[in-house]
Amino acid sequence: MDAQDSPTAQGVNAQMEGAMMDSPHMKMTAHEAPQPGDEARADSILTQLRASIARYQDYNAALADGFHIFLPNVKQKVYHFTNMHSAIYSAFTFDPKIPTSLLYEKTAGGYKLVGAMYTASRSSNLADLNARVPLSIGQWHEHVNICVPPKGESQRRAETENGKMKFGTKGSITTQAECDAAGGRFFPVLFGWMLHVNPYESDAKLVWGTHKHGEHGRSE
Repeated sequence: MDAQDSPTAQGVNAQMEGAMMDSPHMKMTAHEAPQPGDEARADSILTQLRASIARYQDYNAALADGFHIFLPNVKQKVYHFTNMHSAIYSAFTFDPKIPTSLLYEKTAGGYKLVGAMYTASRSSNLADLNARVPLSIGQWHEHVNICVPPKGESQRRAETENGKMKFGTKGSITTQAECDAAGGRFFPVLFGWMLHVNPYESDAKLVWGTHKHGEHGRSE
């Protein structure tokens, strides 16, 4: 499948361009009331994460350890280096030292490590997510209700109706019925749950804020 025809590619591209901010295609967990131990648990996660990914300041080390660049030839604000073994592991359990993806900004000489992404199964409930990262501190998100053009018709991504995009993560189509009528492919949930962490920021709102790298999260 052409990368531009892939709903996964479209979702990630839109994510990196901030296209899903305040969008009906984005579902985010609400900030819950702080509970005793939340801050300490979040700090522990960050400490473990920083230590575990320190060697990946050299992006070549990430590549050597099985991380693969998602859409390396497509311009993005932040590039996901994803390890599929970690993704499978994260669907069943959580280890702060094992993120699914590393987040890099492209530089003249390669890539600069700026963060990491944790994932969880789409079947996870709020209690499951909170057990991984306190919901009073981090916001998990998932991509929802997305309609993309039929396979082989990626040129239709530019279609508009009443001046608005029809397809994709910026599209006006948000239901299965509307997508069927347009001849598209509907994804109630495009990925599972995700949480971006920016462990090198000093401001807690930026450390745990999905808006840091131009994504779709809301600033507090």
